[in-house]
Amino acid sequence: MSGRARLAVCALVATLSAACALLPLVEPIGWMFQAAILLGLVTTVGALARRVPLARPLTVAAQALAGLVLLTLMFTRGQAVAGLLPGPDAFREFGQLLQEGADDVGRYAIPAPVTTGIRLLLVGGVLVIGLIVDALAVTYRSAAPAGLPLLALYSVAAGLSKGGAGWLWFLLAAAGYLLLLLAEGRDRLSRWGRVFGGGPTTAGRPYATGGTGFTAAGGPAPAPVRTGRRIGALALGIALVVPAALPTLGGGLLDMSGRGRAGADGGTISAVNPLVSLQNSLNQPEDQEVLNYRTTTPDTRDLYLRIVALDQFDGAAWKPSQRTVVDVPDRLPDPPGLAPDVDTTAVNTSVSTAKWYAQNWLPMPYPASRVDIPGRWRFEPEGRTLVGDRGQNTRGVRYQVESLIVRPTARQLAEAPPPRRALRREYTRVPDSLPPVVQRTARQVTRGARSAYAKAVRLQDWFALNGGFTYNTEVRAGSGTQAIARFLKQKEGFCVHFSFSMAAMARTLGIPARVAVGFTPGGKRADGSYSVGLKDAHAWPELYFEGIGWTRFEPTPSRGSVPDYTISADAPDEDDPGRAEPLPGRTAAPPSEPSADGGSCPPDQRRVAECGALPSQSGGGPADDGPAPGTVAAGVLVALLVLLLPAVPLLWRIRTRARRLGAARPRNRGPGARSRGPAAGVLGPWRELVDSGWDYGIVPDDALTPRKAAERIVRVGELTGPAAEAAHRVAGSVEQALYAPHPQAVPGLADEVRRVRTGLRDAASRRQRLRAVLAPRSAVRLLWTASARASAALDRLRTAIPGRSAAR
Repeated sequence: MSGRARLAVCALVATLSAACALLPLVEPIGWMFQAAILLGLVTTVGALARRVPLARPLTVAAQALAGLVLLTLMFTRGQAVAGLLPGPDAFREFGQLLQEGADDVGRYAIPAPVTTGIRLLLVGGVLVIGLIVDALAVTYRSAAPAGLPLLALYSVAAGLSKGGAGWLWFLLAAAGYLLLLLAEGRDRLSRWGRVFGGGPTTAGRPYATGGTGFTAAGGPAPAPVRTGRRIGALALGIALVVPAALPTLGGGLLDMSGRGRAGADGGTISAVNPLVSLQNSLNQPEDQEVLNYRTTTPDTRDLYLRIVALDQFDGAAWKPSQRTVVDVPDRLPDPPGLAPDVDTTAVNTSVSTAKWYAQNWLPMPYPASRVDIPGRWRFEPEGRTLVGDRGQNTRGVRYQVESLIVRPTARQLAEAPPPRRALRREYTRVPDSLPPVVQRTARQVTRGARSAYAKAVRLQDWFALNGGFTYNTEVRAGSGTQAIARFLKQKEGFCVHFSFSMAAMARTLGIPARVAVGFTPGGKRADGSYSVGLKDAHAWPELYFEGIGWTRFEPTPSRGSVPDYTISADAPDEDDPGRAEPLPGRTAAPPSEPSADGGSCPPDQRRVAECGALPSQSGGGPADDGPAPGTVAAGVLVALLVLLLPAVPLLWRIRTRARRLGAARPRNRGPGARSRGPAAGVLGPWRELVDSGWDYGIVPDDALTPRKAAERIVRVGELTGPAAEAAHRVAGSVEQALYAPHPQAVPGLADEVRRVRTGLRDAASRRQRLRAVLAPRSAVRLLWTASARASAALDRLRTAIPGRSAAR
């Protein structure tokens, strides 16, 4: 295998190694095999183009065209010209898929399902990074800069992962990059036979006698290997620091609202985490209408618009289980556990959502019996929810829902038989990490209650009325076991804390429980319709009672409405300790004002938007106050780093040139000042002369004397006239300063170096001039300097550790 072919294979391996950090974010991992195949084909196209050979830009263009054709075959074949070539329709489809992918990224918790949009982002992103790495490392034979796109790919994965990417993925990505650097070093050795390049010399002398600053081939280590170590160490350090500096992300891939969607072929529903979105909406200063509806019932207190049920508690979060989805039947199956003797009322509701409200879960009353809605929707029977399929969402949709309002009596709930064993086992499961204080508190609160219903009422009243809890939307969100224990201790939180804690405590008492997320009924408008806004979003616990089914409770103070069956006077036993009295300050009548005007929201809580919203704002809704200042500051900082990073070599060269040439100027010194000697004013300009030649492609050779080095710069740089004479004069000054018995100061060396730089610039092509200014090759000394200082600091640290010096 030739050196360039080996380098191409290593570039492919390095890209795939960095892409492995994305594996924990999604499942299944079949997309990685697709990306590897496409990247292998693009790499093969590049190898063939270089073998022709094509010009470097044409080689990269051929690879980009091949990659586009391959992506077209995979994702937009139906819209392609002749099923192969991308046309206007294919590009429109690409745009739609990318938009869907970006929306899906914000909707799913980790691990997210690989939807078509997410697969395009993953495969296309890896393909683009691989193309850049191949172009830099193989086509342009500069492997070190290829670490930047690899670092970007790894940093994205590390930033999105909970707690950053694991050590396995970090080591895998680092190994791929170092392998690429070593392959480039081997390729250089095979081409040159002798290594040009290296780092500072030993014994604290940054420049050898020749002044070039490079070690000869017989030095302690080959220069590319040594350079690779230093660049690799710096890149690995950046890879550790950058993810830590990124803003932390929440349950969704991009910390957006928690939502889920169906698989493309009716597979499963992915787990979501609505916490972050709920709290963000809680603190919105302005209400925004999410949807409005008309309904046939005059009493909307129990007409909660349910979005999703969170029925799985794994210790880290409450989330919906992954369940099979089916086509929406004409008539939905009967709700589970509902007996015929329970009072129900059929209600028809017509809903219209806002055009900015884009979410895959469909808000509707529970339990729904029939849904009439256009578009691609799927039905999940266990949670009785509808989810969009293949990009379908709620943006500006109109739909009709026939549902039941279930009104059980307190007696029916109190006399409910035990639930089925399978249901009880699934919905009373709590993680081993749940602190004992949760179950202990639940038993204390419900002591003396003789039925599951009485215990549930006791828990509701303890949270909402007599437990000393305070409603506060500024409390840090959390749904894990420690967050519940912290909430029980601090007694301060918002609807998420109340509902999650009550559900967890009910499970410890053997009562099947889950958490529902959706909207309260909203406020009535003058035309008879109801408006539901961000402030109406809510989370509440649902407890299961055989014969009644999943039953809503309301533990959050001053939110929503208390169900009649928890305050009814027809309790089965007047002395039942579980019987609850009406709660003062709780809503007892249908809301008569729009939620934007307050509704049941006390004045001191309108400012914080009550119990927040789940809806996505990715589709662009009415203007709000924007992201948090900390997020903006972090984003600006990251943007500045990204923009300034390419300018670092340019800025470093300007500063270094000014310092070197400034050292050659005579200065007025006081009578007590020490003289630096003639060499101090000569070596700086000489170093600048050597590095200026290096910037224009004349690689320094440490084996040459100053005179021979100057002759080489004149010959390779095609210098003539004053520029060539200036180069020789600077070399002569160096020899005079180093070897003359009584060296004399030589004035005007800074001007001589400037003449040489001017000559090099005039003889170079436009591309070489731009490269010399924007990406000077000699800027690699910055990495060497940082590496040398780090090594010196480590040596000092080892020396300072007691016992280290003695051990040596």
